[in-house]
Amino acid sequence: MIKAVSVDMDGTFLDSKGQYDRERFEKVFQRMQENGVRFIVASGNQYFQLKSFFPGKEAAITFVSENGAIVIKDQEVLREKHFSPELVKELLSFLQAESNELEVVVCGMKSAYMLKSATPRFKEFSALYYFQLKELASFADLPEDDIVKFALDVPIEQTEKVVDDLNKAFAGKITAVSSGHGSIDIIIPGITKGSAIQWLLDGWGIAANELAAFGDANNDLEMLALTKHSYAMKESSPEVLATAKNQAPSHDDAGVLQVLEKILD
Repeated sequence: MIKAVSVDMDGTFLDSKGQYDRERFEKVFQRMQENGVRFIVASGNQYFQLKSFFPGKEAAITFVSENGAIVIKDQEVLREKHFSPELVKELLSFLQAESNELEVVVCGMKSAYMLKSATPRFKEFSALYYFQLKELASFADLPEDDIVKFALDVPIEQTEKVVDDLNKAFAGKITAVSSGHGSIDIIIPGITKGSAIQWLLDGWGIAANELAAFGDANNDLEMLALTKHSYAMKESSPEVLATAKNQAPSHDDAGVLQVLEKILD
């Protein structure tokens, strides 16, 4: 019996236009509520952006944001993990020397931060995902905040190299993972969507195989590996397709909702 559902957002729950069938979800969500099924939104994105998709439902949804660094329910922070200030400085120095084409958003508990000199394209892209976002003249001006993640944008052909460079230079201190389309997340080792969800399941007394999990990118791997009820979206990465036990229809065909309707039946 399924007692919890975790969904990635971009490329999974949301369609290519960044939307979902709200009327259809309302029916599914109501049935989950009636059956005591917990709904977890698990994303690399900022909490403030994630909750905007579900107005009025914050109290009934658990948000695992920033790839597991922050867990929030009903506007209360249940768990948070962040980098040391010294490591933040080391990483920023390394990133600024790594590539002229690399762009960075530094993700904190209070806000996200980017440079005023960022390209218009990257500013527009970042504004879609970070509802609390401040522009700085320099990362030396970074306000006092607990930093939970770094989000990078690089040319797609450079993705693998940048990931490898980061993981070699900061072995044991950070984990760099591709989240698709030239996006790279730098996260705290061992802090993933999967580890955050396992922590929630333990607290709720729910077994891993009582979870249904949906994802499409490599930052979903640990979450999908938790349960036999794991679903890779049709357009998933090869690693996700190999990890998930099942395949869901396309995110453009409301694949998550299609599967949940069958599960709830």
